[in-house]
Amino acid sequence: MPRHEQVHGHAVKKQQYTNNCFGCGPANEAGLRLKFVLDKKSERFLCRFRLQRRFVGPPAHAHGGIIATILDEAMGKVNKLHNLIALTSQMEVTYLKPVPLFKPLVVEGWEVRVHGREHYRAAEIRNREGEVLASSTSKFIEVDAHRMFAKYLKKQHSDAT
Repeated sequence: MPRHEQVHGHAVKKQQYTNNCFGCGPANEAGLRLKFVLDKKSERFLCRFRLQRRFVGPPAHAHGGIIATILDEAMGKVNKLHNLIALTSQMEVTYLKPVPLFKPLVVEGWEVRVHGREHYRAAEIRNREGEVLASSTSKFIEVDAHRMFAKYLKKQHSDAT
């Protein structure tokens, strides 16, 4: 598998000790462990994945909360284009068709517009044939991570990202 270039925003001067994120954290054994790459031409983040049995909702298909999480994760990755921390403020999900387990899927997230600290994003989950199974739009609010999260971290590890 070819190595991808580091995405702008990943090479920050901050240390991250363990990534336990449910969506993309490799240290979270119960999580999705999604791995995104940046399509530089379109400035969209993509992830190819298959959902396992533990993410079941309706028989043989993904739980709606898992679908929403995947879409949120794809939209959140777009923050890296601007090297910023922004949190989901509002999110709307449209479930078009059931999302199957064990089948090849792709999620794609992109920026729609920016207005001050408000960053508007969109994402889609598609099947192998390119059919959109679920889509989402959201508003992310840019935050100062040090101010917001410092009280939850140890002093020697006060970097929230």
